[in-house]
Amino acid sequence: MVRTIARIFWIIPVVLTGLSVNQGMVATQLRSTWNDGISAIAKVEDFDTTNRADVTYGYIHLRVILPDGKTIEHKRMSLPQSLWFRVKGQDSLKVYVQPGAPQEVVIDQLMPAHWLIAASQMGISLIGALLSAVLAFFWNRSFSNEDS
Repeated sequence: MVRTIARIFWIIPVVLTGLSVNQGMVATQLRSTWNDGISAIAKVEDFDTTNRADVTYGYIHLRVILPDGKTIEHKRMSLPQSLWFRVKGQDSLKVYVQPGAPQEVVIDQLMPAHWLIAASQMGISLIGALLSAVLAFFWNRSFSNEDS
């Protein structure tokens, strides 16, 4: 039974590696939109906050009018509590837009912090993946030593 659990334990480093890759992609996509996107001004249509004991999020509804006249709307764009207070109460925000990109709209004044959060989560997940992989390796190896 313990041997089976030790083998199943390999799921942890695999999941943490996947999370690290995901957060790395988010950080890369944020930077790509910020660097290569079209600069525009977004009108803040609405703010909504969710105050739960376990998680507090703010949601912002943005309407971006691009220089070519095209309009992009983002309803309920979520922002963690550590970021949304920076933009709460503003009527308009400078944004960068890359239509069709995974991170289509990036709020200029939040980008450095948003990127840092994603990059930090990538690093923490990667460290967790490495540590749990070392643990899984030596735990499983201990069983092969017992068989000898």
